[in-house]
Amino acid sequence: MNFFQSTILFPFLYNNKAKKPGLWLIWLWGFILIGVSFYATQIMPLTSSFKGQIKKTILFNGELNGPTITIFTAPRPFMGTVGERQAVAIQSWLGLSPDISVVLFSHDPSVFSFAGLLSPRVSVEPNIDFTFLGTPFFHSMVARSKASSSDVSVVIDPNTIILPDFIKTIRHAHRLDHDWLLFSSLKSVPHFPFHLDADGKHWLRDDGSRVKNLKDVLSQEWKWNFCEGKMLIAWNNGDLPLHKGVLPAFIYGKGLHNRWLINEALLSDFRFVFDASWAISNFYLNDLDQDFDRASEDFLDLATGKRFWEVAGNSNLAMLYGSLYFHEQNFSNIFRLLQCGGHYLFINSAQLVVYPLRYKGSLSLRNEVLFKSTREKNILECIDTIRSTERAKDCSVKDHLNVLIPISLPLSLETLLSLRADKNKTVVLAVVGYNYKDMLMSWVCRLNHLQISNFLVCALDDDIYDFSILQGLAVYKYANLETNISFDNCHFGTECFQKVTKVKSRLVLQILKLGYNVLMSDVDIYWFKNPLPLLSSFGPAVLVAQSDEYKLTGPINLPRRLNSGFYYAYSDAMTIAALEKVVKHAANSNLSEQPSFYDTLCGEGGYNRIDDSRCLEPQTNLTVQFLDRDLFPNGAYKDLWQERNVKEACLVKGCFIIHNNWISGRRKKLERQVPSGLWEYDMSTSMCLQAWHKTKFVYF
Repeated sequence: MNFFQSTILFPFLYNNKAKKPGLWLIWLWGFILIGVSFYATQIMPLTSSFKGQIKKTILFNGELNGPTITIFTAPRPFMGTVGERQAVAIQSWLGLSPDISVVLFSHDPSVFSFAGLLSPRVSVEPNIDFTFLGTPFFHSMVARSKASSSDVSVVIDPNTIILPDFIKTIRHAHRLDHDWLLFSSLKSVPHFPFHLDADGKHWLRDDGSRVKNLKDVLSQEWKWNFCEGKMLIAWNNGDLPLHKGVLPAFIYGKGLHNRWLINEALLSDFRFVFDASWAISNFYLNDLDQDFDRASEDFLDLATGKRFWEVAGNSNLAMLYGSLYFHEQNFSNIFRLLQCGGHYLFINSAQLVVYPLRYKGSLSLRNEVLFKSTREKNILECIDTIRSTERAKDCSVKDHLNVLIPISLPLSLETLLSLRADKNKTVVLAVVGYNYKDMLMSWVCRLNHLQISNFLVCALDDDIYDFSILQGLAVYKYANLETNISFDNCHFGTECFQKVTKVKSRLVLQILKLGYNVLMSDVDIYWFKNPLPLLSSFGPAVLVAQSDEYKLTGPINLPRRLNSGFYYAYSDAMTIAALEKVVKHAANSNLSEQPSFYDTLCGEGGYNRIDDSRCLEPQTNLTVQFLDRDLFPNGAYKDLWQERNVKEACLVKGCFIIHNNWISGRRKKLERQVPSGLWEYDMSTSMCLQAWHKTKFVYF
């Protein structure tokens, strides 16, 4: 039986017209019986799961300091109207309490500049997972927020202005004896002619006069927005997790990530979850999105394309996770926290049960009660307000899911190159199938850690394309592969491997012809530092490649020792002509593309070698430079992979990369690389491993 249903009713029978003396005795005995029952109820053990969740102490009487609060948000660049509104919103947070700090998730320079003005209370966190368009992933934001050292973590839209009752609500919630999670739907206002004073604590009108109570001024104009998905979510950083399982890789601001998190928290039943929408006053201007759309029509008219690309990620995600287990009844039966008559109350409006924070018992209100105390009438008025607001909702989670149809929006290679290439028109290219999805993500995470963003993924099959979309990667769909890629049997020497490798040189040639330089890198290569400055320094008409020679002495450019898994090619006439010869040779070969590189450029048997580390292709006059193996070791050089500490051994040598080759098969590569510490991705959470993100998971 529910605790709120099992507790005693407050006395409510009172009638001013009861005049007859005979009724007084009935009244007297009635009050005595009610009093005895009330006392008995108070000493009964609590049987509900809600037992012990609310402390019996008086709340914050004489308490000077509240809990420390960190507010996490992902702002857009601080430019124009959007930047101004975000700045006002963040200043409104800081003005609520000195115990509030703010963390901004972003890579944008304008965000760093803004945070510098408000340091140390405002900081920037760039080390979470973002899409290639710069939008953060919600699951990575939440993971970073959960790692906070503050008492309370809050995740909120960056344009939301919060009023002082937020602090009061958080302080009351922090007194709960049980770990909790609260959420609050946001409201919108059509206009906001107010600004903060110099201290950021008081709201002023345009004429400079102070607004005494901004909530009273705006409450007649704001509009509830239950359906838009924008919410304030807060939780105490206690011992219990927020929910069971793993939060999917939702893209922030797209789809249903807030409702998913709340629903899973409810179903997991680790924490007390409640709706604080009627206790927290927060709002945003409802024309903000339109303003942003008008301001975003910049690069190649991709403002719409960006949204579609990211919606495609969450659409496919919704399909992958089926119905996402949303249950509307979970939200209709949830407890609401509200202020009513100056008191904070938990109310289940569906059952008309009230639990005041200052009392041990509950107050059960029924529609059939004819005579009510003044207090009960006030509470019923508060409940009617909630019910009338809820009735105004005309949205459903099902409606949202119906919109999330699969979207196929492959961007052209030209568009992706224009988005991803660096200022020198150079891209880092990885060509991969679904069988190497885990290595792809470890490779991506490492490049992100090195702040190398000009990489592009070529997907060899539909599965890796969909996976890459979900991971927010810049991915190009190669549609001409005439083979099925085996998950475990597409390694060196197989027919699958031969066909896959020949795609690499074709795509590199295509990119070179579009005017971009290419660093081709297999995903089984671990990068210690950025090699691009060194590789580009060799200049045009030089193809720089890794040597696959394993002997410690002698030439490093012996026959067929050019590794086509790591090379740098300039977009110039000589390189393009030489690559055309390689592609043509590979098309007529029953081997992989790697022998075609050497036989074409260095000559069969190596007759185009001009010294121990270079070749010269005579027809195109292209020089092939083999890289120093101490700086670019292959998988067999000096047995580095057998070192007790591979990372330390490579760092001592000054390695730029190390190739996990000279070993056959995806599983064996993983068994060698993951325990070595040269691994950057947690497949169980779909997140890059950060300094704050600790893991114990196995990756294969």
